[in-house]
Amino acid sequence: MPNQPHRNTLCVEEARILEHQAHAGDQYVLRVQAPSCAARAQPGQFVHLTVDPQCAMRRPLSILRASPKAGWLEFLYKAIGSGTRLLAQRQVGDTINLLGPIGQPFQVKEPRPVLIGGGVGMPPMIYLAEQLRRHTPTPLVILGSEVPFPFTPRPSQLLLPGIPPNVIGAMPLLEDWGIPSRLASLQDYPGCYPGYVTELTRHWLDALSPTQRAEVGLYACGPEPMLQAVVQLAAEYQLPVQISLEEYMACATGGCAGCAVPIHTHTGTAMRRVCVDGPVFNGYTVYPPVSLHPNTATQ
Repeated sequence: MPNQPHRNTLCVEEARILEHQAHAGDQYVLRVQAPSCAARAQPGQFVHLTVDPQCAMRRPLSILRASPKAGWLEFLYKAIGSGTRLLAQRQVGDTINLLGPIGQPFQVKEPRPVLIGGGVGMPPMIYLAEQLRRHTPTPLVILGSEVPFPFTPRPSQLLLPGIPPNVIGAMPLLEDWGIPSRLASLQDYPGCYPGYVTELTRHWLDALSPTQRAEVGLYACGPEPMLQAVVQLAAEYQLPVQISLEEYMACATGGCAGCAVPIHTHTGTAMRRVCVDGPVFNGYTVYPPVSLHPNTATQ
């Protein structure tokens, strides 16, 4: 039997909470000391962690940032269910059991990656942007949220052709890294684009020359309607697109197949597990347009 790429890569670790910050909209940023997992983590992967001793089921959280040198991991999550509400009550100094890193990461191949994150789908994009800090050209990050962003937006000093001039809101961390970012929301937040992330991305794409546009690849994580719209946008411009899916899961190691989703290929539909076959997939195989572009469909 051939070796599986996810085998012998996971670690189980007692992670100590270093920071736990609350933000508007029931959002939390959690930092834990987990050196083994931090040393192995890649953008697009996630961990499966215990939220509280009284809750038997673990919860999957996408990795927001990782520091192999300092040995910590960071997560952004929203307290929307019983498990994450219990997690929100955990204090600095507490320990939580962590399994990870899990899943297939993003594989960036294009010179001009555009990273699109919506809501709690923002973490993989920020993590990927950090990995691409020395990428040439630098990536463009477009983030959307219908609750206040878990950071204070800053007017960007990095110009972006095609972006409406009044859309200047940026994520401070990305700005400090020299990575251009723009924010979108329907909530009339100052400096944000008053629409969807895909509409804002379209503004930027239309300002590129055909040669520049041919160098673009889209990468996204967020709610299902957003991901569908990103794939449709990619199909319209004939761009490669990778998306990260979020699903309920029990084991997160591929054994239960509870997170399986249908993936469309040239040979038919196949079920794939989000935890180990994903969470990153070719977007065209998840939400195929009317006809798959020959350069973007995969088996």
